[in-house]
Amino acid sequence: MTAATVLRKLHGRTAVGVPRWAMVAAYAAALTTLPSAIWRITAFVLDAPLVKRFDAPLPGHGPVLFEGMWYILALSLISEVLAFLALGLVCEWGEVWPRWIPGLRGRRVPPLAAVIPAGLGATALLIFPYALAMIASGRMVNGSPLTSFTEGWQSVAFWVAYLPLAAWGPLLAILTVHYHRRRRAARSSAAAGATRPK
Repeated sequence: MTAATVLRKLHGRTAVGVPRWAMVAAYAAALTTLPSAIWRITAFVLDAPLVKRFDAPLPGHGPVLFEGMWYILALSLISEVLAFLALGLVCEWGEVWPRWIPGLRGRRVPPLAAVIPAGLGATALLIFPYALAMIASGRMVNGSPLTSFTEGWQSVAFWVAYLPLAAWGPLLAILTVHYHRRRRAARSSAAAGATRPK
């Protein structure tokens, strides 16, 4: 079984008219959360020495709403599932509802049902480049000074794990625009074919 076959089984068939670059961008978007998820689980579930340990939240951190192993695992899983949805913008299941969805299976997905959530998601994900820029400048997202939570090789591991998140929003935005244009062009072609004299 080839790698292409395995990938096709995971995400389904590529939609008609999707160029290779869009497929690559979708895979890249789907994988942007994986390094940070691995880092997070390794640091906070497996207690690897990837961060300095503190007895209380860092100054300026704000209230801790969730904590513990299950929170870390759930956050990592949910972020990966959300990132995987980028593949819907280039695969058939992003155009036709999959068989396992009762009541909708086999019907066409209205383009705006994908474009609106993906566009909102891409906009919300711009928090990552901003947050990483603030961390790099020694500040928290709210602008207050940041107490360093890594040092030496820990900092390198953190940046290797979290820098890909900065690409998630822009990749999703590019894929969303491409999806919208591709679906609109397909509708225009279908409409032109329907009105053409036989």
